Amino acid sequence: MQNIAWFKELNKNSIPLVGGKAANLGEMFNAKFPIPPGFVVTSLAFRKFLIDSELIKVIFPKLMNLDVDNNEDLQRVAKEIQDLIIQAKMPQNIQDELIEAYDALNVDPAIRGTPAENFVSQGREAPFVAVRSSATAEDLPNASFAGQQATYLNIKGHQKLLAAVKACWASLYGARAIYYRNKNDFAHDKVYIAVVIQKMVNSHTAGVIFTVNPVTENHDEILIESSYGLGEAVVSGSVTPDEFIVDKESLELKEKKIGKKEFYITRDENGNNVNVDIPDDKKESQSLQNFEIKKLAEIATSIEKHYEKPQDIEFAIEKGRIYITQSRPITTLGNKKEAADLKEAQEKETPEVKSEEQIEIKDANLLASGISASPGVGRGKVVLVHDINELSKIKKGDVLVARMTSPDYVSAMERASAIVTDAGGNTCHAAIVSREMGIPCVV
Repeated sequence: MQNIAWFKELNKNSIPLVGGKAANLGEMFNAKFPIPPGFVVTSLAFRKFLIDSELIKVIFPKLMNLDVDNNEDLQRVAKEIQDLIIQAKMPQNIQDELIEAYDALNVDPAIRGTPAENFVSQGREAPFVAVRSSATAEDLPNASFAGQQATYLNIKGHQKLLAAVKACWASLYGARAIYYRNKNDFAHDKVYIAVVIQKMVNSHTAGVIFTVNPVTENHDEILIESSYGLGEAVVSGSVTPDEFIVDKESLELKEKKIGKKEFYITRDENGNNVNVDIPDDKKESQSLQNFEIKKLAEIATSIEKHYEKPQDIEFAIEKGRIYITQSRPITTLGNKKEAADLKEAQEKETPEVKSEEQIEIKDANLLASGISASPGVGRGKVVLVHDINELSKIKKGDVLVARMTSPDYVSAMERASAIVTDAGGNTCHAAIVSREMGIPCVV
């Protein structure tokens, strides 16, 4: 049974063994794209863990008749399952192989497995790594599973690594992941999880690239969004990033919008992720140099050509070197018709408003504006959501308004007629999931 697989052993067909994210990393690593080195704790290792601990007999019966629309029951069952996974013992041979592979990350692949390996690795400081979930139903052409499982950044040392891997395993049964699988008709007992262990890029700038403009669906444009520090700030939508639109043919910059970036996420001297305020005179400075924009567009175009389909790519830049940390298919192209059908259905469900109460758009006062992350028209009662404890306030047809959304918001987003967030860009969670669902969204 293969518990550990290095990137060099993987390709895009390795999804059953290592999940979508890891399979794509292996594919790109072997195609010589700039991928940080790493390995994967396979889905077979996770399955062995479930069998050895006998959790396989407990988990799936709990999920069999679960009503995921009953938030109280969903949260309760999710916590029960996650607690069981965290408390169960990881098989010793998996622990041993995981630690051995982690210690080898600091060794040049050319001498890995040779007598020189032990000599070189002795005395070297343990590396910081990113520990990232990679489910066997993830990063698929028709379902992104964006953010449904956990990621842990700047993990260092054996014990923290083992704990992070188990936390990733447990995240397969988080409330949001259970809900998402159920709504997308993925059987819980057919989806397993692998875990990527990848050298951490301590980036000064990071972000996301779409090789097709996801809003206009213009195949001749590349969209790049970036901000300072780790890419989590862009992906989560916690900052309003810089936006660059590049002509795919000439790689020339066509348009840019510089966001007001309030803070960045970085690693402190203790290895913890911290938010650092950006000085006022730097908040609206451009986070990417023009030559970096062109180079990113060039790499993104090459990745799209390699996969022969549009890609959603994450990147990080450390000490002037560009790294690609993820690539997956864009799942939201062609959803415009679905959005139009949704709008028509909503209008049929909504009682006609008396003509004297109607407000013509030309006479309306603009209250706020933002990025049209998922174009469309929605109407309903505005409901403010301050955190996940208030998600039950959202009823079918309401307009969800929040500082930002996270994967925990998906059940409420599905009920909304439209979504407005106070931060984020075209590539943040709220934007991607709204487009996937065909729901109008402004960030």
